[in-house]
Amino acid sequence: MCYIYVFNNLHVLSVMLMCCMFPSMNRDNQSALQHVKNYKPPTEGQHIRILLYGPSGAGKSSFINSVQSVLQGKMCSQALVDNVSSSFTRQFRTYKIPKEDGQSFYPFVFNDIMDLEIRAGVLVDDVKLALRGHMRDGYKFNPASKLSEDDPFYNKNPSTNDKVHILVLVTNTEFLMDAETVQKIQEIRREASDLGIPQVAILTKIDEACPEIKKDLKNVYKVQHLKRKMEQFSAEVGIPMNCIFPVENYYEQINLDSDVDSLILSALRDIINYGDDFINLKKSNERLVTF
Repeated sequence: MCYIYVFNNLHVLSVMLMCCMFPSMNRDNQSALQHVKNYKPPTEGQHIRILLYGPSGAGKSSFINSVQSVLQGKMCSQALVDNVSSSFTRQFRTYKIPKEDGQSFYPFVFNDIMDLEIRAGVLVDDVKLALRGHMRDGYKFNPASKLSEDDPFYNKNPSTNDKVHILVLVTNTEFLMDAETVQKIQEIRREASDLGIPQVAILTKIDEACPEIKKDLKNVYKVQHLKRKMEQFSAEVGIPMNCIFPVENYYEQINLDSDVDSLILSALRDIINYGDDFINLKKSNERLVTF
């Protein structure tokens, strides 16, 4: 009877299979991973568009690579990263993550944009256009002027898939928010709020926040110093504490680590859930308007 129950429970079976494929993962990680792998948007052909933005060196590109590494069970580097203080991302890029079969992609995509530098960073107006789906993949950012409507990279008639479904602010524990950067963030957040787009934050480099976390990543929710940093960040930009996800990106490791995976999967699962809720809400509102 025990064997019959187990194999009739597809979730349990999936977790067992995942354990064989990724033996280093614990059971909670397997469950979160399976949740991501099983996700299907409410409409065929729909995908969740996740827009990442943040200051220079925050780890936007590294987060994309880390997500792909966890999902594929090996170290990946699809998004280019660089160890410099100025913005490395210069173009509007869309990243799709391939599934194991190599023939299909996960139903969510990441957009990486130019950093929030004060004088040479992305313009708030450009981020607003990206949120509304008016920016085509490959657009090269110009800190002196926003994307114009007569530019070939301007998308005049964005589809539902072109528009952003969740906005993710990425920063690190050591970044000090100056007044101009906070103002940029708040302007972007207001635009997203007006569009009803859910917003969360990724807090990277938590291993550099204090020795306790560097020694054991499981201490992440126990260390008061990190909690105070998160509270300060929350107060500065207005994102609630329960929408701020501490993670450690893969940026110097050569092998996957279960504790690193756990935080990345937890953040990714909630990002997908928030995006899915937004899509469902939009569909419900459209049906009400139709009636």
